[in-house]
Amino acid sequence: MAEFLVLGAGMVGVSSALALQARGHQVTIVDRIGAGLETSYGNAGMIQVEAAEPYALPRDMVTLLKYAFEISNDVTWTLSGALQMAPALWSYFRHSSLEKHAKISHIHSQLTFRSTADHEPLIRDSESEHLISHCGLVMLHRDEREFEKAVKKAEFLRQEYGVTADIFDGKSYQQKEPALKKAPAGAVHYTQSWSCTSPGGLTKAYCDLFVKRGGRFVTGDASTLQHGVSSWKILTRDGELTAGQVVVALGPWSPELLKRFGYRIPMVYKRGYHGHFHAPNTLQRPFLDVANGVLAAPMCQGLRVTTGAALVPMKAAKNIKQLERGATALNEMIDLGKKVDEPQWSGTRPCMPDMLPLVGAAPNHKGLWFHFGHGHQGFTLGPTTAALLVQAMDGESHPLLEALSPAKRLMR
Repeated sequence: MAEFLVLGAGMVGVSSALALQARGHQVTIVDRIGAGLETSYGNAGMIQVEAAEPYALPRDMVTLLKYAFEISNDVTWTLSGALQMAPALWSYFRHSSLEKHAKISHIHSQLTFRSTADHEPLIRDSESEHLISHCGLVMLHRDEREFEKAVKKAEFLRQEYGVTADIFDGKSYQQKEPALKKAPAGAVHYTQSWSCTSPGGLTKAYCDLFVKRGGRFVTGDASTLQHGVSSWKILTRDGELTAGQVVVALGPWSPELLKRFGYRIPMVYKRGYHGHFHAPNTLQRPFLDVANGVLAAPMCQGLRVTTGAALVPMKAAKNIKQLERGATALNEMIDLGKKVDEPQWSGTRPCMPDMLPLVGAAPNHKGLWFHFGHGHQGFTLGPTTAALLVQAMDGESHPLLEALSPAKRLMR
């Protein structure tokens, strides 16, 4: 049995702690506020089996110009954000070539395909079934030509990765989704994905399960982490804690912490926003309004509208123009109702330029483990990559661990 500190109480960190605990280790989670209260709180709540291929950076000039002039609502940016992330964005662009993206997707699809199976026992044991719906995810298309492309893409995903989907013309889908005020051009319903009505609540339930099983949660500041001769130290409200090993699962905050230990980790920071609405009609299943880059999903707080990516510095002021534009467009398709009066949430997706998370031992420090960089899929993949992480810690081999290894990827 070894003693571990896990830094970060989002889905990835809590999943790490549970996986270590299941192997008989003594584990303490350290977080500055609480479980599931930051990035894991505000996402779209999807466990995305259909996300076999990670989001590549478009390489065609038309799409890039739309992004540059913010004609598309998928991406907004600031000059300071683009300059700060320039090396990572260039690497992201290079990894988005057709050949490289296909190889990356072969790896990523193996993770997403097992995601629901890896979540299932934790959902059951944390008594969170009431938060989960096995209803899939719909890609709603307003443009006929884009819908035709999406149908071909769905067939490719089926053949290549085993992702299943039902295809509907606009009128047929409107009959299945009474909340729609008008028929779209068509819809692709990916059937294997699950949705959660409170992603923060599910993360908290997993953390409560960890504590119930004998784990420890303490409030502390990850920036106080120090490396001693044979242990790691951190300051918490309970005083100084020491452990032989530490897992960094701080999502977008991980690179800043690790700079202190000599690691320079390139990352693309994709900020997202959400807002809740008092929609009078409940959606049967979540859907992405593809043309406007917003996802609508039923949540405990109301209908949550989640945006695409804002390429801005981590500490940039909030700017909800994506959310406002998306909600205005979405209101043409469904009745959103009034916006819920609440503090404006934003969170940052920690995207590695090669679109795969870092999972494994740090290259230069014994007892330091990396578990971050999941991009858009931290909520989906937390339990899956946590299972791989503990395999690496126990000296087990797995082809996926080779692909996700920090030592190999950071030394390129």
